[in-house]
Order: sequence, then C-alpha cells, then structure tokens
Amino acid sequence: MGIVSPGFHGRRRQGDVKLPPGQYLTDDFPVLSAGPTPRVGQDEWEFVVTTETGERHRWSWREFLALPSETPTVDIHCVTKWSKLGTTWTGVSLDTLLADVETTADYALARSYGGYTTNLPLEDLLDGRAWLAYRFDGEDLHPEHGGPVRLLVPHLYFWKSAKWVHGLDLLTQDEPGFWETAGYHDYGDPWLEQRYQGD
Repeated sequence: MGIVSPGFHGRRRQGDVKLPPGQYLTDDFPVLSAGPTPRVGQDEWEFVVTTETGERHRWSWREFLALPSETPTVDIHCVTKWSKLGTTWTGVSLDTLLADVETTADYALARSYGGYTTNLPLEDLLDGRAWLAYRFDGEDLHPEHGGPVRLLVPHLYFWKSAKWVHGLDLLTQDEPGFWETAGYHDYGDPWLEQRYQGD
C-alpha cells in the first residue's frame, strides 16, 4: 500500500500551470476598483434587465436568492497581470435570469451601483459562461470584492466581471463601458492578451 493516495499530486507549481500570456499566479485576491466601494444593503439591492425595447425585468434580493444557484470553480485573470486559480463562487447563471427575457440584442452593458459600466457580447453571458455571484469560498461576497453581487465572466479579463452589479442593458449595438472608453479592449480575452484597444 502506497503512502500517497491515488490522484494526489501535491500543489501545482507555476511551471506546471498554463497561464494566459503575461500573467503570474497569486494566492491573494487583490482589490482593485475605479472608485469608492458602494455599500449596498441586501434589502435595497435589485437586479434589472432592460431590453432594447425598454421592457424591464426585476429581481429583489429575496426573488434572486429563490432562483436555482450554481457553484462554479473557475480561474480568474486580471488585466493587471495576476491570475488566481480554482476560485469557487456561488451564484445564479445568466442563463436562468435571461431565460424568459425576449430580445434580439447582440450586446449587453452591465451597470453597477456607483456608476461603473462594462460592455460584453450577449453570447458571452450565456451557455453556462457567466453568473451573478453572491458568495466566494463559501462566504457572502465582501463589498471590496463586489458584494452583495458581482458579475462573474471568468473567460474574460476580470474588469468585465463588474462589481456591485445592478443591471444589464440589452443592446442591438455595442456601447463601450467605463474602462473601454479609457482605452481598454472592447472584448478582453486573456488568452489573446487583449488588454488595450488595438491588441
């Protein structure tokens, strides 16, 4: 009988991990924000999807928590070059939230409490690729990391995972958000190193 259990490989070293170009591993969870941290209580939080025709779909905190949740474990990559692997979140899939929303939109603009915005193709929010996350590592999401709820789109640079998310505007034409109007890439694929316009 061996000393090591089958399937145990020890800790992964950075050399064993495939990271997007220009990224380095961190065990920390750096806090980066474009402004002050909004403090939004669960009793005042709501999520609003506004279609291109102006139709609104709203969820209060209680209605949101009543939806089926998922617990994805994903790697996240920040445009400032850190990557954190195997992060575990709890949230509601955007597939669930948008299931009954009629739209012909191709784009979404995420809006946050505090005024932050970021743009995404709508298809990047569907098919199990994006969540509204309200827990991280089994704990309620702290405000500095976007609590009570943040958008989680792990296949794109982390600025696309808007903190303190309040709603989505569904659009027929792309509309740049906060960092995109400041010169960041409209899409932000870390594997293509799409950090800035022109990358």
